[in-house]
Amino acid sequence: MQTSSVKALSTKLLWRFSVFNIVLLLGLALWLWQETKSASLIQPQLPADGKLQCVSYSPYYHPGQTPLNPNSFIQPSQIDSDLAVLAKQFNCVRIYSVSQGLSYVPQAAEKLGMQVYMGAWIGWVSANNDKELDLAIQIANQYPKTVKALIVGNEVLLRGEQSEQAMQAYLSKAQQLTDVPVTYADVWEFWRKHPQLESNVDFVTVHILPYWEDIPQSIEQANNHVVNVMGLLIASFKKPILIGETGWPSVGRQRQVSQPSLINQANYLRSFLQSAHTHGWQYNLIEAIDQPWKRDLEGTVGGYWGLYDTQLSPKFSFDGDVQPRGDIAPILVAGFLGFLLLFGFALYFKRFSTLVAVGQGAAGAVFVISAYLQIQYLLTACRNLVEWIALGGLALLSWLTVISLVLWIGDTKKRYLSIFKACAFVLISAAIVSTILLIVDGRYRDFPISLFALAVLHLSFASLVLGAEIRLHRGLAYLMCAVLAIVALYSVYLELYNTFAYYWLLLCGLIITALLPKRQMSSSSLL
Repeated sequence: MQTSSVKALSTKLLWRFSVFNIVLLLGLALWLWQETKSASLIQPQLPADGKLQCVSYSPYYHPGQTPLNPNSFIQPSQIDSDLAVLAKQFNCVRIYSVSQGLSYVPQAAEKLGMQVYMGAWIGWVSANNDKELDLAIQIANQYPKTVKALIVGNEVLLRGEQSEQAMQAYLSKAQQLTDVPVTYADVWEFWRKHPQLESNVDFVTVHILPYWEDIPQSIEQANNHVVNVMGLLIASFKKPILIGETGWPSVGRQRQVSQPSLINQANYLRSFLQSAHTHGWQYNLIEAIDQPWKRDLEGTVGGYWGLYDTQLSPKFSFDGDVQPRGDIAPILVAGFLGFLLLFGFALYFKRFSTLVAVGQGAAGAVFVISAYLQIQYLLTACRNLVEWIALGGLALLSWLTVISLVLWIGDTKKRYLSIFKACAFVLISAAIVSTILLIVDGRYRDFPISLFALAVLHLSFASLVLGAEIRLHRGLAYLMCAVLAIVALYSVYLELYNTFAYYWLLLCGLIITALLPKRQMSSSSLL
């Protein structure tokens, strides 16, 4: 190809690429505008002092802290400072164990005028259970005015770690050796499966978590679901009922119609508090502070049920409007800097028209904003080194895909095009693997849409508009397209009411479109 024809081709591609990125930037701007709109939510009737009844307190939010490590120990100074924050909004905290330094919680709570639902953790090992229960009984007897009740076991029957008869024995022992009320906590369905336990407790403690239900509830139906469940439980049991856990996650994967978000978390809790006021329920919210360690057990969503983040900043208030995101300002700054960088670069070399320079600036803004969102996703989703390497590698692959396309369009050198095609092949392979993982382990995996979106959009744009062809062997291309189509459709079948499953299907469809072999291109095409 002659130099003049190469330059003409490059200019033509630049125009198309510029218009494409201007459209993308306008789409991002519309999204940011939506994210800045505050939501007007119900403002529940609260007590005169504005304090809520009780909240689950687990102090494992600093790096390395986890109840899964028997050597982990929480210092009294941390408990004192944590409860000093929580005492401003709650009259009570619930703890799940008295091990690892948590035996100090009643003493710290007493100094602040708070009460404690104190838990004795019951698991597989009888010797550990006996040691835990003996210590809990001792503390309950030491602080009878502070310990509101002794909760012997948490979801033990749900986990299948003890039998009903064993739990009856533990509860009977606690009732004989302490004067504080004694109860057992489990999901509401398991209380209905084991109604005989009512005779061994002073009140029934149930967990109602609309997000985790076998049939997940939408945010619109979640509060009605709690009302219906409570009506069923009140009709089933004669003793008082404590809602020992209820809440909503602020971050994580959608389960069918049940979608985590900050707005939904605030919406659910505010609506629940109003229902609790109306019906006179006793409740404990889950949970006080985000728990990073739970991400290992439950995926991303497990770490984000807190009313406070790990910096002990409240995520929202219980009056006034709620804004979806608190990081709009850094997103705008990042996008503006990205725009200036490429716009200035285009003008400096005086190779492009003003419109093309604006398009290049738009490409810079879109790229930087997308990179910001990808890094944010990695920080919330990655649970271990393996995931950091795998998902971080996908982010880097996405960046390299876009950068190589930009470089090629700028001067049409074949080495940049070769890098782009190599990135495209790896991206397609990664999409197949990611979709298979969503099928076999989807409960605890997120749809990695943010890691793929920008690269896939540019890949499909290069294929459909610029005429690019990923030159795979024809048989291999059709095979990969078929596999990706099948697994993507099956992932939607598994989650028919999950909107993110359809977004993922759309991305997979764009990948398939880019991968399918094209007819022979003319010399004026991309290849």
